Amino acid sequence: MSVISIEDIENSPNKTVNCKFEEKINGINSVGPVSAKLELQSLGDFISVKGHVNAVLKLECDVCLKEYEYNLDFDIDEMYAKNALMEEYGQETELKEGQFITDLNGEDEIDIYDLLYQSVILNIPNKKVCGINCNGNRFLNEENLLDPRMSVFKNIHIEKG
Repeated sequence: MSVISIEDIENSPNKTVNCKFEEKINGINSVGPVSAKLELQSLGDFISVKGHVNAVLKLECDVCLKEYEYNLDFDIDEMYAKNALMEEYGQETELKEGQFITDLNGEDEIDIYDLLYQSVILNIPNKKVCGINCNGNRFLNEENLLDPRMSVFKNIHIEKG
C-alpha cells in the first residue's frame, strides 16, 4: 500500500492507520526492498507520520570508488498539513528539531512511496566511505586504474625522498 487516503485515517479507530511498506524504490540502489513500519494519525488540521525505516543500500565509496553495502536504519517523524499552510489553524502544534511540515494543498491522500524515497535520500551519508581503513592510496592501485575515471592518474610519478 503506497498511498493512504486521509479519509481512511479519519474513519479508522483512534484516527490512526498502521502500514507496512516492503518494496524496491526506483532511483534507490538497494540490495533488497526498503522496509518501513509507519503509523499515520490525524491530529485535527495535521497528519502525523511516525515510524521506522531500514534497507541495505549499494553505495560507491568517495575515496576508492568501490561499491559497498550500507545499512540504513532510521526513524521517520513527519507532519502533513491538510490545508494550505498560510491559512489560520485553530490549534497549535509543536515542531521538534529536524521536523518539517509538508503542505498537502488539499490533496486527499499521502504518497508513502514518495515520502520514503525522500527520507532515504536524505539519510544517505554526505561522505560515503566503504570502511574505516579505506585510504587515498587505493587511487593508485592498478585495479582502479582500469576505471576510465581514474585514467588521469596513470602518468603521475611520485618521487620518494
